[in-house]
Amino acid sequence: MGSSDHDFDPLAAETFTSAHETYRRMRTECPVAHSTTYGGFWALFRHEDVLRVLTDTDTFTTSVQNVVPKFAFTGRRPPLHFDPPEHTVYRRVINRALTQRKVAELAPKVREHCAAVLQPLIDAGIGDVAADYAQVFPAHVFAEFFHVPLHLSARIKQISAEYVAAIQVVDDENVKRLSRVLYDIAAEVIEARRSDGWAAEDDLTTALLAETHDGEPLPPELVHGCVRQLLVTGMVAPSVFIGTMLAHLAQHKDLQRMLRAEPDRIDAAVEEYLRLYTPYRGMSRTARHDVEIGGRLIREDEPIALVYTSANRDETVFGDGESFVLDRPELRRSIAFGAGIHSCPGAPLARLMLRTTVAELLARTSDFSVAGEIEMARWAEWGTHRVPLSFQSA
Repeated sequence: MGSSDHDFDPLAAETFTSAHETYRRMRTECPVAHSTTYGGFWALFRHEDVLRVLTDTDTFTTSVQNVVPKFAFTGRRPPLHFDPPEHTVYRRVINRALTQRKVAELAPKVREHCAAVLQPLIDAGIGDVAADYAQVFPAHVFAEFFHVPLHLSARIKQISAEYVAAIQVVDDENVKRLSRVLYDIAAEVIEARRSDGWAAEDDLTTALLAETHDGEPLPPELVHGCVRQLLVTGMVAPSVFIGTMLAHLAQHKDLQRMLRAEPDRIDAAVEEYLRLYTPYRGMSRTARHDVEIGGRLIREDEPIALVYTSANRDETVFGDGESFVLDRPELRRSIAFGAGIHSCPGAPLARLMLRTTVAELLARTSDFSVAGEIEMARWAEWGTHRVPLSFQSA
């Protein structure tokens, strides 16, 4: 088969279960697939193939295109848009800001924000946990982490949502316009940090401004791009994932009861949810030269989408991979946050947000159920945009 073949449609209408049904079939029948959508790209559905591309930076680069569809029209932003060694200094600074210890220090504030956004839905007895919680709560957490006012973080969240929507429909002019707005906001944050007295060990933006490489400060335009990337990237996945996780939990009363009785198992449940409902399916790499994967020839410069959403259900790695299995022994092989040098540095903060959400919802209710139609997000993420739930207060 040649690269003109159209093996699957990434924009097909989806239900809560349809994409995973499609991907299960693709893993068996066409694990290395080509789509003519978005100008043409390859998609990998098996765990082995996705992991190979993530960890082989000599063959596959992130510097050309790191998401399908391509949308980085307004400048390359470290670290995600850079390969080693250029990416490494930025990643090192980010890692220092997101240690387990530093994230744990945010836990009380994260819990406060969680309760403030969640409790009104519970008090009302019904609410949309996707639109009214999952798409709101991340802005509160990011306001704490980036030391910006909540109104600014909420504005970033709103613009990010519009930006993602423009990407999905390939509205390039709006993508460029909204990206420039986000660059302007990043510039405001950087300018504020030059005078507001935050120490580098306590603030990520300040740390980037203070960092040196080969005795020189990091290039201002790349610091600007890095802050612009960081302000956006962590907003998207929680917004589509949290509702998905809670929709499943709403439909499995035995699991609700067990986690209420044994809250120390919530961490394990969240890890299995991350595997089962991984939101990433459009992250991509580009072949540096012609390469064969699964018997198909991928040409130099052709983009490759890494469908984590499928790979994390691969039955050759995860027994009964389509089902929720608490404490599954092979969970360490999950690539919910990617793998290799570009694995998500925000994973500790994401896990804190997710654990807190489940713990607070279970503690504040005696039961909750799906109360309407679930609506799905579109490629490049997989997850929910609307999850109506009804609540019974504890």
